[in-house]
Amino acid sequence: MVFSSLLFLFRFLPAVLLCYYLVPRRARNLVLFLFSLVFYAWGEPVYIILMLVTILVSFAGGIAVDAMKKDGRPKAARNALIVSLAVSLSLLAFFKYADFAIGTVNTLTGARLKLLSLALPIGISFYTFQTMSYTIDVYRGEARVQKNLISYGAYVVMFPQLIAGPIVQYKTIDAELRGRKETPEEFAQGVHRFLLGLGKKVLLANNAGELWDTITALTVSEIPVLTAWMGLAAYTLQIYFDFSAYSDMAIGLGQMFGFHFPENFNYPYISKSITEFWRRWHISLSSWFREYVYIPLGGNRAGRGRHIRNLMIVWLLTGFWHGASWNFVAWGLYYGVLLVLEKYIFAPFLEKLPGALRHLYCMLLVMLGWNLFMFGDLSESLTWLTALFGGSGAGLWNGQTIYLFLNNAVLLAVLIVGCTRLPKKLGDAFAVRFAANDAVMLVARGLLYVGIFLLSVAWLVDASYNPFLYFRF
Repeated sequence: MVFSSLLFLFRFLPAVLLCYYLVPRRARNLVLFLFSLVFYAWGEPVYIILMLVTILVSFAGGIAVDAMKKDGRPKAARNALIVSLAVSLSLLAFFKYADFAIGTVNTLTGARLKLLSLALPIGISFYTFQTMSYTIDVYRGEARVQKNLISYGAYVVMFPQLIAGPIVQYKTIDAELRGRKETPEEFAQGVHRFLLGLGKKVLLANNAGELWDTITALTVSEIPVLTAWMGLAAYTLQIYFDFSAYSDMAIGLGQMFGFHFPENFNYPYISKSITEFWRRWHISLSSWFREYVYIPLGGNRAGRGRHIRNLMIVWLLTGFWHGASWNFVAWGLYYGVLLVLEKYIFAPFLEKLPGALRHLYCMLLVMLGWNLFMFGDLSESLTWLTALFGGSGAGLWNGQTIYLFLNNAVLLAVLIVGCTRLPKKLGDAFAVRFAANDAVMLVARGLLYVGIFLLSVAWLVDASYNPFLYFRF
């Protein structure tokens, strides 16, 4: 079940909201927990057991760590933390990386070990990181231990951010899990944020994705350079609007239930360096790796050599977190190398360039990074990279290039503008202009959000194309 589906919009969401606000306040975490299990089980009922095991292990680990710290047994507390993390990481490694490991062994040794062919549990990378952050924060004394299993379970499986984030660290919503006050104003803001995300997903991301699919359906050896770049641009735009839309909807749903999830995107495609890009893209993942891997390794405090080592370890793990494939490993190392080069070589030169050139530099490298990311196989990425630079021998463009561009020029223009702050600036200017006229603001907001909802529903009724790219991670 996805947020941008008629089933979710007209059945699941109304049902959970109705039950949530009808029950006493003390039972609301239970409602969230039970409905979240239903939400997850809708697509993968078998892996509910895996999720429950993860919850129980990390819940027990938190209690054990807290108890041993209070008893003055730091070594035992550390051992309990290690056991809890080891179990969670082992489950993630087995279900996500077992076939990758077996395939690598087969390739290197010529063995013919049989692949396990396990289905990847949806969202396992996200909820594993959340449970790990909980036990680590309890060990560090940065979060209070949670002794209510239902409340902890609600945190782990909360359906708004369960499948594709943002990654919510326990300490950021600990107080809200224990007691929160939902208000009509917060609920309305949540609805607005959800509808904006729905529009971004259905009306923008899906259409960009259809252009990408149309181009990738062509024979790669016959794709001209500009067609290949148009396809890469379409994927670049699709993944941003797809993933940021999911985050918008997740944050909006959280507000409807009284929670405040962290922002996950901050206009990443306006960045003027790769360093800035990763401060703006998938912020919750970058924050997780910085806090739980990069800083414990020593960050940038231990000299240039160790700093480079720390960066490369973090980005190797970041790439591997996204998927069990060599193209994801290459993607992570690609960004690790770029960040090292920016830090120690490129920085003085970049500072002297005009902003437009720095932005062009950043987006070119980001798009080439997506070329590594968008396929499930490294050889496919390399084949498309060849086409981008004329290796297909099909020339610069052909009639089909012109046809695809003319049919999608308006869409591409809307998508590019949508990546910038311009829409928000126009909205803010309108709000300032009519701030004293409540009637105009009410009508304008009503038309905007109702229009987005009706257009999205109309599109969903007829369309069969409605993927969420980050579900595969």
